[in-house]
Amino acid sequence: MATILREWSYRYQWFYDTVSRLAALSVGGEGKFRQLALQNLTIQPNTQVLDLCCGSGQATEVLVKYSQEVTGLDASPLSLKRAQHNVPQAKYVEAFAQKMPFSDRSFDLVHSSMAMHEMTAEELRQILSEVHRVLKPGGIFTLVDFHPPTNWLFVPGIYLFLFLFETETAWQLLRGDLVELLEEAGFELQNRVLHAGGSLQAIQAIARAN
Repeated sequence: MATILREWSYRYQWFYDTVSRLAALSVGGEGKFRQLALQNLTIQPNTQVLDLCCGSGQATEVLVKYSQEVTGLDASPLSLKRAQHNVPQAKYVEAFAQKMPFSDRSFDLVHSSMAMHEMTAEELRQILSEVHRVLKPGGIFTLVDFHPPTNWLFVPGIYLFLFLFETETAWQLLRGDLVELLEEAGFELQNRVLHAGGSLQAIQAIARAN
């Protein structure tokens, strides 16, 4: 599905930023949205942080305020060029999340914002396995992404957004159980909080030792 608006959001930074800001109003604005996955986490200046599928660096910009050791990973050269311009304090790596060029146990924290819904079911399983591999035992995977609304008032809005901007993989995420997939990949759920009438979920999961 999706429409020409999805292509515009990738092609034009101003359009993506405008859509992001409007969508974030459901949780009190973009500033609050960027903090959803980070609530109650302890991040030190030397915490090794990976911003997974970092895009143009919107979340990376928040992460570098906590840690001096932030790496952004994305498969899009254009997005990474924008991220480097927007947030030069971080390091960047061009690679697919399904096969990350990092050693085992490289990071204390892996963060992902609105990226997992872009993946097929098989890609998602591969990514979660890779995240577990690159995290140190006891490390945290924290993410925010779509969730089936629990308040019917939010159903029209989230469905319209998915129709205009997303593909079938986003609908697949709504039909699936992300927590179950995390547990299969070796994570233990630490916290999950629903926002925006249940249409967003912020998850924090601990990487169990193999």
